[in-house]
Amino acid sequence: MPNDRHVYVVDDDEAVRDSLSMLLEACGHRVRSFGLATEFLDAAPALPLGCLIVDIRMPEMDGLELQRHLNDRSLRFPMIVITGHGDVPLAVRAMKAGALDFIEKPFASQTILASVEAALATLAADSNRDPTAMAARAKLDLLSPREREVLEGLLAGLPNKSIAYDLAISPRTVEIHRARVMDKMGARSLSELIRLALAAGMQPK
Repeated sequence: MPNDRHVYVVDDDEAVRDSLSMLLEACGHRVRSFGLATEFLDAAPALPLGCLIVDIRMPEMDGLELQRHLNDRSLRFPMIVITGHGDVPLAVRAMKAGALDFIEKPFASQTILASVEAALATLAADSNRDPTAMAARAKLDLLSPREREVLEGLLAGLPNKSIAYDLAISPRTVEIHRARVMDKMGARSLSELIRLALAAGMQPK
């Protein structure tokens, strides 16, 4: 069984998290669960790519908001939305924004397992089509939110002083973040860094 079959469960219901984790782990997946969408969003940049299972309705940040934040940061986790009957319109909105599937509660084990397999297959297909892009996205996932913001500024062609002004930090702090971005991305020059960012799917703003 491959050791990179990562699945992330984000649901404020502990019973749902536990039951899904047990089911998925029994099928050979490496599972990590989160009680809040904000917790996953904070952890996401450092996580290996994998399938994301998200409840559409949660406190603090719902599944749609989480999806929007992940899209804004170019964090590409194929997403499955789990939803109550009355939340189907929200789930459809999530699919229009890029979610792969939505599954109504209560759901059968085979339904969720089949959807997870399809989501993981999209990652494998991406890897086979463009291993350079996959490697670049993996490096991009190592960046902290602030480092990603600095990279977005560089991608937009902004000098350090402008990035510092936009982020309300000092130019020296931007230089420190920029050096860390270069190191994490494995880039030896600004042009190489830009190529990697574009390959990972980032777009100039």
